Amino acid sequence: MTNNRNAPIADPSEPAAKFTYLSGFANQHQSEAIPGALPADQNSPQRAPFGLYAEQLSATAFTEPRAVNRRSWVYRIRPSARHPPYTRIDNRTFRSAPILDGAADPNRLRWNPLPDSWPGGDFLDGIYTIAANGSALQRQGIAVHIYHATETMRSRYFGDADGELLLVPQRGDLVLHTEFGKLAVGPGQFAVIGRAVRFRVELLGARAVGYLCENYGSPFDLPELGPIGANGLAHARHFRYPVAAYEDLRETVQVVQKFGGNLWSAEYDHSPLDVVAWHGSHAAYVYDFRHFNAMGTIGFDHPDPSIYTVLTSHSDTPGQANVDFVAFPARWNVSEHSFRPPHFHRNVMTEFMGLVEGAHDSKAEGFVPGGASLHNMWAAHGPDRETFDRAGAAELVPQKIENSLAFMFETRWPLVVTDFAHAAPHRQPDYDHSWADLPHRFAPPI
Repeated sequence: MTNNRNAPIADPSEPAAKFTYLSGFANQHQSEAIPGALPADQNSPQRAPFGLYAEQLSATAFTEPRAVNRRSWVYRIRPSARHPPYTRIDNRTFRSAPILDGAADPNRLRWNPLPDSWPGGDFLDGIYTIAANGSALQRQGIAVHIYHATETMRSRYFGDADGELLLVPQRGDLVLHTEFGKLAVGPGQFAVIGRAVRFRVELLGARAVGYLCENYGSPFDLPELGPIGANGLAHARHFRYPVAAYEDLRETVQVVQKFGGNLWSAEYDHSPLDVVAWHGSHAAYVYDFRHFNAMGTIGFDHPDPSIYTVLTSHSDTPGQANVDFVAFPARWNVSEHSFRPPHFHRNVMTEFMGLVEGAHDSKAEGFVPGGASLHNMWAAHGPDRETFDRAGAAELVPQKIENSLAFMFETRWPLVVTDFAHAAPHRQPDYDHSWADLPHRFAPPI
């Protein structure tokens, strides 16, 4: 067995000069594990260097506009076509849209973190679907999952042909071994693995827990900045991409593919992570929330959460995203004459929220790191009684929100909750009580 598993990991602390970037975020990315493995002029030369095979991964249709076209050329030890048939395997608690064993629930729902006693396994075995919308077959909508892993994926690999995967770790550091190289990601960061990109997940501790958005629709991209101008939100130079690394294994491994909402498996006699060099615009990347330049109001009123959008997946209706990935990192709150926490509201968009650390500014208790909430479209929600009373009496001096990281997946369609997530013992049955004791305050003039 030969490999180069000790190849470098792309780390957010590395200087930006070491990397070039993907189209949609900038221009182009390229990397080679062996100098000279990347052809200098042609994508598919008559003979690729070192006996490698040239192969193209096309993540968009060939004729889509250049600005959104995503594809990569890889130069690998064996072509991807060299594999035996796939056979169906158990989906376990991994579900896809359309959800058949669930319901679109108009009620406000909230879950506690998964208990430590939750069944273990590797990353793939530990994916637990909360809800989904759209259709994996129609390439629209999303699924929202929790992952819980207690084992490293060894001799086991996964690729999701239904959608790209956005991982938000809440507990435990990971190394993502992908076809394009290695990425380190942990709490305070997130990673995106492109559609159908194969990978395995290595744990750097005893347990890893986090959130997972499976995006069936258009690939995540940076939102337009509009009147914000050039310097707000997330910027291309802070996204990190893998340095090429390959596994030249000659042993039996399991490769699992998600396709059409189901899991399929085949036994390979080699690792699928055998790309020695690559260039293009479809891969995997990681981002550190510390680089996010949060915007806010310096006048009055609470800003809409859309101003905190990190990435967006566009739909066919401008302004109504297939999904927006929104983050609430450390920031200043300085609005005057205003109710500063998120106000009471009903929304045409559906909001799934998670908490990586700290507390969220609209909830005094009940929403803790590792927990989650779902407010389907038009579900009325807002601050609980304690937050409302405290915010209404607070001295409105500049306030720094620190040691807190919440995020939201906001989508244009209602999310259908799986039966097992709805019946889960860690779902809070009394979430409605958050608003039950808001008093009658109306006092008309006599």
